[in-house]
Amino acid sequence: MKHKYVVVDLETTGNTPDRGDCIIQFSAVTIEDLRIVDQYTTFINPGVPIPPFIEELTGINDGMVLDAPEFKNIASKIYDLLQDSIFVAHNVFFDLGFLRNELEKSGYANFAIDSVDTVEFAKIIFPSAPSYKLSELADMLQLEHDNPHQADSDALVTAELLLILLERAKALPLITLEKLSDMAYSLKSDMYIVFQSLLEEKRKNIENLQDDLEVYRGIALKKKTIQQSYTDEITPNYPWDTEEKIQLFSLHMKDFKHRPGQMEMMDTVYESFIQKKHAVIEAGTGTGKTLGYLLPSIFFAKTERKPVVISTYTIQMQDQILNYEIARLKKMIPFQFQIAILKGRSNYINMLKFEQSLYDKDPHYDTVLTKMQLLVWLVQTETGDMEELNVSSGGRLYKQRIKHDGWFFQMEKDPWFSHDFYIHARNLAQNADVVITNHSMLLVDANKDQSILPEYKYAVIDEAHNLEKAARSCFGKKLEYNSIKFWIGRLGTLEKSQLFNKLEKLLDKKGLSPSLHSFEMDHIISQLDLEIDDLFNMIGIKLSKLNGRKSNKNTKQQLRITEEMNSDRQWLPLVLCAERVYDYHRTISKALETRLSLIKNDDIKISESEQAFVEEINTFIRDWIKIGEKIQQFFLTSSSQNVKWVEGDIRALPNSIGVFTQPISPGDELFTTFFKNKNSVIMTSATLTVNSSFNYYINELGLKKQNLVEKIIRSPFDYKEMVNLLVPSDLPEVRGTVNDDYIEAMANHIISIAGATDGRMLVLFTSYDMLRKTYQLIKESLALEDFVILAQGITGGSRTRLTRNFQQFNKSILFGTSSFWEGVDIPGKDLSCLVIVRLPFSPPDEPITAAKYELIRNEGRNPFSDFALPEAVIRFKQGFGRLIRTETDRGVVIILDRRIDTTSYGKTFLQSIPNISIERGPIKSILSSIENWL
Repeated sequence: MKHKYVVVDLETTGNTPDRGDCIIQFSAVTIEDLRIVDQYTTFINPGVPIPPFIEELTGINDGMVLDAPEFKNIASKIYDLLQDSIFVAHNVFFDLGFLRNELEKSGYANFAIDSVDTVEFAKIIFPSAPSYKLSELADMLQLEHDNPHQADSDALVTAELLLILLERAKALPLITLEKLSDMAYSLKSDMYIVFQSLLEEKRKNIENLQDDLEVYRGIALKKKTIQQSYTDEITPNYPWDTEEKIQLFSLHMKDFKHRPGQMEMMDTVYESFIQKKHAVIEAGTGTGKTLGYLLPSIFFAKTERKPVVISTYTIQMQDQILNYEIARLKKMIPFQFQIAILKGRSNYINMLKFEQSLYDKDPHYDTVLTKMQLLVWLVQTETGDMEELNVSSGGRLYKQRIKHDGWFFQMEKDPWFSHDFYIHARNLAQNADVVITNHSMLLVDANKDQSILPEYKYAVIDEAHNLEKAARSCFGKKLEYNSIKFWIGRLGTLEKSQLFNKLEKLLDKKGLSPSLHSFEMDHIISQLDLEIDDLFNMIGIKLSKLNGRKSNKNTKQQLRITEEMNSDRQWLPLVLCAERVYDYHRTISKALETRLSLIKNDDIKISESEQAFVEEINTFIRDWIKIGEKIQQFFLTSSSQNVKWVEGDIRALPNSIGVFTQPISPGDELFTTFFKNKNSVIMTSATLTVNSSFNYYINELGLKKQNLVEKIIRSPFDYKEMVNLLVPSDLPEVRGTVNDDYIEAMANHIISIAGATDGRMLVLFTSYDMLRKTYQLIKESLALEDFVILAQGITGGSRTRLTRNFQQFNKSILFGTSSFWEGVDIPGKDLSCLVIVRLPFSPPDEPITAAKYELIRNEGRNPFSDFALPEAVIRFKQGFGRLIRTETDRGVVIILDRRIDTTSYGKTFLQSIPNISIERGPIKSILSSIENWL
C-alpha cells in the first residue's frame, strides 16, 4: 500500500504555544508514490514582534511577515492539505502540537492524523549517526540544505531524508523487518504503519540475502571479515632518506605538503624503537604527528615482526586514525599490513543476552528503541563494539544488561561462541601488526594478571598529556549514590520483578535450596538500601556544614577525607554505618555466588533463555562485587599513597554525592606496571613541555631521565602572522579569591570584546561558579541581546553539541570550563577570538592538589614551582591551542589575568607558547588592535 506523506516544518516565535508563541512560517512537502510532487510554503503574520534570537536563528524578521496572512486565513487550506495523509516532521510532536493548537483556535477541533517522526526513524535506520539534528543528518547524507532553520528548506530536506529512510528500511533483510515491525507498536510516533507496509511489500518480492550478510539463530548479521595473514618474504626497509619519504607521500597523497618536523618525528620514533628507548616528543600543531608515528610503527612492526600498540585518550582520535590516517597509509605503503582495534570486553555486545532479551515483552520506550537500533546495527557492524551506537540515556541502561563480561558457563556452551564479537576482536588483535586501543584499556591490561592485549613490548601513546589523568582514574575508585541505588534497584526484592526475584524463581523451578533463605536475603537487601541512605545522608550533612562555613557559596562542594578525620569522634558514626553497609553487601555477594554455583552443577539442565539470564546475573555479580571493594577501600582502609574525598551539589543531596579515591602520584605505579615492562614507549602530544623542558612531565610519570629520548618539534605555522596576544591593563589584580567587582569588570570587558569581534569567541574559565556569574551578569545587562551566548552547564547539551551550535551562528559566544581547555576543534572563521579569563591554576583546596602540595612539602620541595606552575602552564598551552588549528586560521588571544605581566612567574606562561606579538594597554586600545588585526 502506497501512502501519501505530507512533510511539514514550522518556524515559530518560541517553543510554547500555551504562552502565546506563534507560527511565522509554514512549509509542507507532499510525497506520493515515493516521489516529491508538491511544496506549499507561506510566511504567517504572528501579530507579535519576532524575538531577536529567533531572527538570528531563522533569518526571518518582522518586515518579512508584515504583509503575510494570519494563520486563521489559511487554516482551511492547511487542513485540506493534510487530509488522508501521514503527517511527517523532524521532531513531529513539536510541529504537530503547534499546528493542532493553531487549528483548534481557528475552529478545527479534534484534529487527528497519523504521524511519523523522522528523528525516531533516523535513530533506527542510522543507529551510529553522531547526531540526529536535521542539519547534521543532511551533511552526513550529502543533502543540499541551503537555509537551515527556514521552513521551506527544512521541510524539503526532511522530505528527502524520509525517502532515504524508506529506501534503507526497505533494503533491510526480511527477518530484521519482521522484528522491527513487531516492536514498532511501542514507539511514540505511528512508525508501525510504515514498517507494516514495508514488510507486506518485502514478502511479495522476497529477495536473496546480500552476500555480505548471514542469518544466525534468527538474527541477520554482517559477515565478519577474516583477515588473511600476510607472510611477506621481503622485509621492508624503513625510508631513512628524506627524499624516499617525500616520494612515498607525494605518489599517493594529493594534498601532500613536505613538513620537515614530520620527517624528523618519524626518524625519532623509529630510532627509539630500534634502540629500545622510551621517548617524549612534543609535536606542535600542524606537525602531522599522527602520520609521524604511524608510518614508522608499521615499518618497525613488519621489519622486526613485533606488534606495536597505539593508545589514544579519546574515541574521536581512534576513529581518525582508523578511518582516515590508516586508509591513506594503505594506499601509500608498498606492502600489506594489518591493523586491529581492541577495547575492553564490556564494550562488546553479548549476543546470547541480546537474543534472549528480544523475547522479553518490555514496554519501556528507550529499551524497545535501542533493541530496534541494535537489530539494524547488526547488519552494519563488523566489530560489535557498542560504542558505535548513538543511544538515549535509557538505552544506555539496556546496554548495561547486554554487555559482554566473559562467560559463567564454559564459553563453548554459548550458542553464539562461533559468532562472538569479542573473541573475533581478540583474534584480529593477535594477528595484527599494529593494535589501536585507549589509555584506560592499556593501563587496566598492564595491571591485570590476565592480559587482554596481545603480548607487546613497543607502544605509542598519543594525547600523552592525558596519560597521568587516565592513570589516576584507572588506579582510583569512584562510588556514586545514584549508581549504588541503581544496582540495588536492579537486584530488587522479592516483591519486585527484578534479578533477585527471577533468580529465586529459577532456583525454585530447579528444586535448589540455598543455605541463606529467600526471605532472609530479602530482608538484608532492604536493610542495605536503608543503610546506604543513612550513609549518604550523613555525608550530605558534612557537605552542607562545609558550605555554611565558606564565604564563597559554591553549590558544588568537595571535602577531603584526611587520616586525622578518620580518627575523629565526629566521623565515627559514618564509619560504623559504612561497616554495616559493607557487611550487608558482602552477605548478598556471597549468597548470590552460592546460588550461581548451585546452578552450575552439571546435573542441572537449563534452557538457552535461562543460560542468558544466568550470564546476566553473573555480569551483575562482577559489578556488584566491585561496589563492595570500593566501600571497603574508601571508608574502611587507610592509605598514605591515596587521596580520598567526597563531593556533591548542595542543591541535590544525597543524589549528587560521589566518593572518590585516587593515587596522589600515580607515576610510581605507572613505572612498575607499565614502563618497566616495555622496551620502548613513545609519548607524544602538542603540550608536554614547560618553558622548553620535559622535567615536570617526566617526574609526574615516574620516568627515568637515563635512556630517555627528548625531542621538541616546533609547529610549522607562522604564529607571528596568525595570532595577536592582548593583555588589558585596566582590570583589577587577581589575588586569591575572585570577588564580584572583578567579575563585573571582566564581564564588561567581554561585552566590549564581543562587539569588536562580532562574536566568534570562545571564553575559557577556570571555575564553573565564575562562568555562571559572568553569564548571568551579561544576560541581565541586555548588552549582547543580538548574540547567541552558549554556556557549558547552563544552556544544555554536551561539549560536542555546544561546539556545533556555536559554529551554526555568526554572532555566537561560547563559555566553557574544564573540558573546553582541550580537545575542542573549531577551525577556520568560526573561531577568531579566544579569551582566557584566568591563568588555569588548580584551586589549592581541591583534594588532589592539596594532597600533592603536602607530599611535595614533606619531600622538602616547593609545591608552587614543582607542581602548581607547570600544571597551569600545560593547561594554558592546551587552551591557547584552541585558536589555531590549520595553517589558514587567524585570530586574537586575550588574557584577562594581569598576573601574566605583574608576577615573576608570568613569563613562564609566555615562554611556553610560540613566539608571537604581545600588546598591553587599556581596553580602548585593545579593541582598536582587535579591529585592525581581524
